[in-house]
Amino acid sequence: MLSLSCTATTDNETQEGSEIVPEQNSEKKTILIFGDSMTAGYGVEKEEAFPALVQDAIDTLNLDFQVINGGLSGETSAGGLTRIDWFMEDEPAIFVLELGGNDGLRGIDLSETKKNLQQIIDKVKTKYPATEIVLAGMQIPPNMGKTYSEEFRDMFPALAKNNDLVLIPFLLDGVGGDPKLNQADGIHPTPEGHKIIAKTVWKYLEPIVREKS
Repeated sequence: MLSLSCTATTDNETQEGSEIVPEQNSEKKTILIFGDSMTAGYGVEKEEAFPALVQDAIDTLNLDFQVINGGLSGETSAGGLTRIDWFMEDEPAIFVLELGGNDGLRGIDLSETKKNLQQIIDKVKTKYPATEIVLAGMQIPPNMGKTYSEEFRDMFPALAKNNDLVLIPFLLDGVGGDPKLNQADGIHPTPEGHKIIAKTVWKYLEPIVREKS
């Protein structure tokens, strides 16, 4: 497995509700990671968030791909559905969907979350049939009840199977629930946590990137 390291050089922090989208380089294929605060890198430097670390891995291998961070802190699946069209102006070679966590933490009806995620998937597939879609699975604590948390967990593999998507089974594998790898809120990863997430994501992205290179 490729070692992913942080190359942070600025003092900009990602704040709640902020959104920074890098300028796209038209000469490179793009990987759009579309998500919430996990993708946006809440509480860490932008260069420490896992999308930037995935870019580091790509650059190390001299592959012609640019990662676009489409994360927005506090985003729900409904919010993602309202802004996805703006990100679809240019065709991504790979689209990573990382949404639903905030829905689960708020106890939103899972039928609504599933419908919103399906509509986002449909929009991408309809406009860009050649785009490879990767779905990031998420899990939540049993605060909302065991049944809800289990149905939430199972929603992601069901969506992946029904739409023939690549599934990252659990984005926070090895990170979720570990105080040493999460900030004081117990939800958002530290820079060390993001390094582990980047390795998890890259495990599923690397074969696709190489295939599309």
